[in-house]
Amino acid sequence: MLALFSAGIAPAFTLMAFFYLKDRFTEPFSLMVKTFLFGALLVFPIMFIQYGFSAENLNGSNFVQSFFISGLLEEFFKWFVFIYIIFHHTDFDAHYDGIVYAVSISLGFATVENILYLFTNGIEYAFSRALFPVSSHALFGVMMGYHFGKAKIGVAHKNRHIILALLVPFLLHGSYNYILNTITSDWLILLIPFMIGLWFTALHRMKTANQSIIQKKKMQA
Repeated sequence: MLALFSAGIAPAFTLMAFFYLKDRFTEPFSLMVKTFLFGALLVFPIMFIQYGFSAENLNGSNFVQSFFISGLLEEFFKWFVFIYIIFHHTDFDAHYDGIVYAVSISLGFATVENILYLFTNGIEYAFSRALFPVSSHALFGVMMGYHFGKAKIGVAHKNRHIILALLVPFLLHGSYNYILNTITSDWLILLIPFMIGLWFTALHRMKTANQSIIQKKKMQA
């Protein structure tokens, strides 16, 4: 049991450390824990809603299942938690902060989901789960946080970026699920390029967000 639990939380903690240490100005640990825990708690109401759709045979096609019952539902709850807890918080005062907090919420969700999956299906899935589902949740969080940061720090198009903070991760999450749900064989042929592109874009977003902090400091100097 300890091995399963450790395997379930290790990928999320590793990824969280990576994104956190990229921040030029570290965020309060208590707020990081709070966002992580809220993300973790999201698993249970989402599972309940998804079970309700399944019980009523409302899953529909693979497209509906991938984009709406999974992608939209999960990303909307994360988006809502960010708005409710972080968006107006005084410690959210830099572009990159949005990425840190959104990733924290996403990895809280991914951690509980990963633990439940490994306890149900076995520790042999730990590596593939870390490589794909857990890291993809973190990268969706980067996209969400990038646009929340633009909305908070930017002087224009605030509402557009708040909408994009939901729309972009929703479309990416839905596409990720659609690849898994639709392609029964050789799904790695599509998923690996998708993940490489997602990592490349996320790293570029992180660099851009950190550069905006440098530019702001230079203007204030």
